[in-house]
Amino acid sequence: MLILARHGQTAANASGLLLGRNDVDLNEVGRGQATAVGRALAGATRVISSPLLRARRTAEAIGLPVEIDDRWIEVDYGIYDGEPLADVPREVWEHWRHDPEWCPPEGESMASVGRRVREACDGLVEAASASDVVVVSHVSPIKAAVTWALGVGDEATWRMFLDVASISRIGVSGRGPSLRSYNDCHHLEG
Repeated sequence: MLILARHGQTAANASGLLLGRNDVDLNEVGRGQATAVGRALAGATRVISSPLLRARRTAEAIGLPVEIDDRWIEVDYGIYDGEPLADVPREVWEHWRHDPEWCPPEGESMASVGRRVREACDGLVEAASASDVVVVSHVSPIKAAVTWALGVGDEATWRMFLDVASISRIGVSGRGPSLRSYNDCHHLEG
């Protein structure tokens, strides 16, 4: 099974800021969420993480050695990284939603995220068909992995919501990937 976990909350997430490549740590709530993710994924045999601190901290809570894979880094929001969501011009969102190859100034396109994540997913098929492989990452790469599993285009990422510290599962077999669960947050209850 390929298990995708989004990192726990940061102060930037809690404040409604776009958080791409800015490398910030988890806040107190996020540390508790990371612990809950760790408990929920205790049976995993391998843990891979984005290089960003918030993902690494969440991955470390699983209790296994953490492999870093740069392909799982968050999308680069370019000049909008760290800005309040409401301050990003509407036309920027429109361009991004309607053209997967479009990218903001100094940023990255959703198609670029999709290409690097599909490559990473393809490389994990054999391992994930034999045991539970966890990848701790961010909104855009996890959504890209889901589009890989579903066999749909990068534009579908805009039609998904993914919460902090959520867990999604993709089964892999000789028949190809299949989405088993998405945006599961049951481990955070209580």
